[in-house]
Amino acid sequence: MNRFLVQLVIQTTLGRKTKEEKGQRYSELQLAKGLSNLKINVIQNIKDFALITLGIFSAAFGFKGFLLSNHFIDGGVTGISLLISALTSIPLYLLILLINIPFIILAYSVIGKTFAKKTAIAIAGLALVVAAVHFPIVTKDNLLVALFGGFFLGAGIGLSVRGGAVIDGTEVLAIYLSRKFGATIGDIIIAINVIIFSVAAYFLSVEIALYSMITYLSASKTLDFIIEGIEEYMGVTIISAHNENIRLMIIGKLGRGVTIYNGKRGFGKAGETKDIDIIYTVVTRLELNKLKTEIAKIDPSAFVVMSNIKDTKGGMIKKRPLTH
Repeated sequence: MNRFLVQLVIQTTLGRKTKEEKGQRYSELQLAKGLSNLKINVIQNIKDFALITLGIFSAAFGFKGFLLSNHFIDGGVTGISLLISALTSIPLYLLILLINIPFIILAYSVIGKTFAKKTAIAIAGLALVVAAVHFPIVTKDNLLVALFGGFFLGAGIGLSVRGGAVIDGTEVLAIYLSRKFGATIGDIIIAINVIIFSVAAYFLSVEIALYSMITYLSASKTLDFIIEGIEEYMGVTIISAHNENIRLMIIGKLGRGVTIYNGKRGFGKAGETKDIDIIYTVVTRLELNKLKTEIAKIDPSAFVVMSNIKDTKGGMIKKRPLTH
């Protein structure tokens, strides 16, 4: 390893030495591990930058190609920006910057420094693209504007989230309020959007507010699709006396990996216990019905617990597109 790379690895991944370690040289193994970590960080940062850039242009296209021409709005901070822009002569790019500043500061304290930096860059990039790049107005049809404006805006937000940033500060506010008041993040976001759409109905029109709700639903569904991917994963826990046969079935017929851990089965009034191996596996929702059918063939009385999983990494599960 040349001297430049050694210094780069030391400064970026290995960090500073403690007082006890000063004067000691890094071993070849430490330098090799540091170089490997540096490569992973660089590749991940390039992916993040590409995703955030795509997200910025997608959201800007949704704004200028669809929503602005019909004064439609979305939920959250982007909805507030669009609403104020429709009621005043303040440019949208300026509102995107100004309204998001408090949320960037909040993100720094609530989520972390790196996230706040990426978010600041993403929001500044979105404002710049909205101000400087010309996008053609695609259609004036209200329904098409609502659906496709929401689609491109939701895709932009979702791609930015995949890149480790947000271009809408609503989620940051919702996380903060949920910790402070104990409400769920979903409930807080719904409450914020009810207020925004109510104001839109009063100042713009009920019709625009209703179309804007379609925009929000389209954006929300697209956001979920981008973040969670095409296939939704399910975590399945199986407790059965025929656990070995079920394990072999999952590996052989479904081609999935399993994790087995030991537990105790409690039953009866006396609270009798019995050691048992518990099987855990992850499958897609499309495979779930086949898994349940095969389990029923082996042990109809097996106890099966299923739960949704937002994302997976590694193992025998096929990696989704745009996995972060």
